[in-house]
Amino acid sequence: MSAAGLPVCLTRPPKLVLHPPPVSKSDIKPVPGLGHCCRKTTKKQARKGKTPEEVVKRYLQKVRNPPEEDCTICMEALAGPSGYKGPGVGGISRAESVGRLAQCGHQYHLQCLVAMYNNGNKDGSLQCPTCKTIYGVKTGNQPPGKMEYHVIPHSLPGHPDCKTIRIIYNIPPGIQVQETLHGAQGKKRSICFWLLLVAWDRRLIFSVGTSSTTGESDTVIWNEVHHKTEFGSNLTGHGYPDPSHLDNVLEELKAQGITEEECLPRD
Repeated sequence: MSAAGLPVCLTRPPKLVLHPPPVSKSDIKPVPGLGHCCRKTTKKQARKGKTPEEVVKRYLQKVRNPPEEDCTICMEALAGPSGYKGPGVGGISRAESVGRLAQCGHQYHLQCLVAMYNNGNKDGSLQCPTCKTIYGVKTGNQPPGKMEYHVIPHSLPGHPDCKTIRIIYNIPPGIQVQETLHGAQGKKRSICFWLLLVAWDRRLIFSVGTSSTTGESDTVIWNEVHHKTEFGSNLTGHGYPDPSHLDNVLEELKAQGITEEECLPRD
């Protein structure tokens, strides 16, 4: 009883649940449509052949009479020479050369685009700095590792009638992360899973940088594609229920150049 004579109801604080209950090997099933349960990435192979200027020009249309606007990379007038004075563009004959990106139409100095490409991943793709349209196939700097996936006979909060796809990422030397996808909206879940496989193959799930949680530099971090790492709780915001999770993941994959239209086979 409380001091006021009223009963006091004590409740335990919610418990963080990161992992499902133990699952026997016989209860673990492959993801429908797949005859395997893991895939690996190895060290990225250096691309040969095309120079940075050749890569950039592949996505450009030449502009003979630039508009009275500034290049949003160097902030100098498009009608004048590029403001970039750094290394890596010495082989470009004219500093005032201007190109229009073929799909989105944004215009830049050729020197500025080549410098931007040289400062990136140099994977043969180019991303418009204004609208983020991706030209070519974007790949990342994800370290070598293994991605395992299977179906387990446990449901997630908010989806009591559905089994769960569990994904386990292993990045040496010893980093392991688990992700879960619920079974509701079956078609959307399948699309999301298949696109995550593409993102893994393109080395875009993880990156190397500074951790926002520990502050540690030069470490493996998430690469802007959010995953659910709580199995039976939602104390950190990385669990269920979350009805918008699949839609959010699809949008984040789209921002990396991975879409259903481009990556999945046609019926």
